[in-house]
Amino acid sequence: MEAAAGGGVEVGEAGAAAAGAAAAGADPVTDPTGEAGAVPEADRVTDPTGGPMRDPAGAARILVHLTHGPEHPTRAALAFLVARSAVEQGHAVSMFLAGDAVQLMRDDVVDSLAGLGTGQLRDHYDVLAAAGVRFHLSGGSSRARGVSAADLEGKPAAMSGPDELVRLALAHDRMFTY
Repeated sequence: MEAAAGGGVEVGEAGAAAAGAAAAGADPVTDPTGEAGAVPEADRVTDPTGGPMRDPAGAARILVHLTHGPEHPTRAALAFLVARSAVEQGHAVSMFLAGDAVQLMRDDVVDSLAGLGTGQLRDHYDVLAAAGVRFHLSGGSSRARGVSAADLEGKPAAMSGPDELVRLALAHDRMFTY
């Protein structure tokens, strides 16, 4: 699994100290004195233009980009499990499925796929769909694998292209890739 921030990120000196404390097992959401609480304005994560992206203690926008499908059931289910965990923590989540992952939107696959230690795809999908998560499927990958609009009927999903993946990546705070 890889995690990447959407664009460049700058962190103030106290933010870097908080990150070091987090690596040591301390609560990363502290002020410079070590007291738990809101992150000082100067230490909030910022985008390259200097504007705040989000308060590190608040909800994030997370994009899960998945390229593995039924041929790697554990990895596929893990991506859905992580997305589900983020939703359950109150974060805004979007998913982009490309390559073999587009096959995960077929009803027979959703109903039968289970990962080793990562759960049933159906359980994760149902939570994500109920939470309003939008599934973007690569149109080219879908055509190459015979996934059609009929497979997406009744699902919060749509065909998208590479330009949409780039737009989504830039619009989210974090991107997890499986």
